[in-house]
Amino acid sequence: MKVAVLSFAHVHAAAYLTLLRDMPGVEVLASDPDTEFAAPGEIRGRAFAEGHGVPYANTYEEVFASRPDAVIVCSENARHRPLVELAAAHGVDVLCEKPLATTVADGEAMVAACRAAGVRLAVAFPVRFSPAYAAVKRAVAAGETGRVLTVSGANNGHMPTRARRWFADPELAGGGALMDHTVHLADLLDDLLAARAVEVYAQTNNLLYADEVAAETSGLVTVVYDNGTVATIDCSWSHPRSHPTWGGLELTLVGEHATLEMDAFDQKLHGHSERHGRTLEIPFGVDLDARMLRAFLFGPGPDGMDVADGDGGLRTLRIVAAGYESARTGTPVAVPAPVPGRPRGVPTA
Repeated sequence: MKVAVLSFAHVHAAAYLTLLRDMPGVEVLASDPDTEFAAPGEIRGRAFAEGHGVPYANTYEEVFASRPDAVIVCSENARHRPLVELAAAHGVDVLCEKPLATTVADGEAMVAACRAAGVRLAVAFPVRFSPAYAAVKRAVAAGETGRVLTVSGANNGHMPTRARRWFADPELAGGGALMDHTVHLADLLDDLLAARAVEVYAQTNNLLYADEVAAETSGLVTVVYDNGTVATIDCSWSHPRSHPTWGGLELTLVGEHATLEMDAFDQKLHGHSERHGRTLEIPFGVDLDARMLRAFLFGPGPDGMDVADGDGGLRTLRIVAAGYESARTGTPVAVPAPVPGRPRGVPTA
């Protein structure tokens, strides 16, 4: 199987290259020609590919001339659409980094292009492959919680501009922390509840790092679902630069009969380094990116979890768009219903 990585703009590109390079039965190729928005000191292009031991193509056209079986789009958010449409035009399945797009209109066009071409469109939400989330999903499905009343989630992290400056560029990223960190929890809730988000209320600010970026760095999003569940999502870039890890994702679910708590990234050894003079956290356990890539390329794993499809990515994007409108107006905003004829759960292709 031949898999290509298109663009190294996203921080996850490095992990994907390494995982694909070491995956039996997979031949990997990469291309990153659009580097004009890279900040000084950011390694991109051929040097990045060679540093990860992966063959490099100078253009995307060269990539598709090699007839890949699948591609992974890791460009800046605003550049997702042209690369996904390019893959669709070549009849190639595509895994697109999250969020699906920066606007609902672009997301709808991407889903439509892949559906018309008969190719699979998936969105990179690796947290759904967490064993902690799998345990929560099993408990809810078995009725152990009863009806889910409320969910409180937090996806906090450090300023991503330390790795890639464009994450805080509203034009390239589509926003700031709300765009970057709302979607992971929104995807878990989309999978867990099988309910439609009907209303969003959000507040954002730039009190953190106001001297560095113009985008919002903190946010709190409240989502009401059509089954009565109310969820809150803290999507802030609130971890200080001194924090030993990038951040994490936590969720508390309150049901009629039980309360469940999960931490998607708490498989760590905690300690202090005398040599470095700081606290250390060393992760262990499963690699969520590896599980996601295997599900995309070879199908769901033993627990049945599959990658989010394009329609799922579009549903999370509609929540984000409503969140930005709510933050701008200071009022709750209704989430538009799906287009008639495309019921929830129908595959993209």
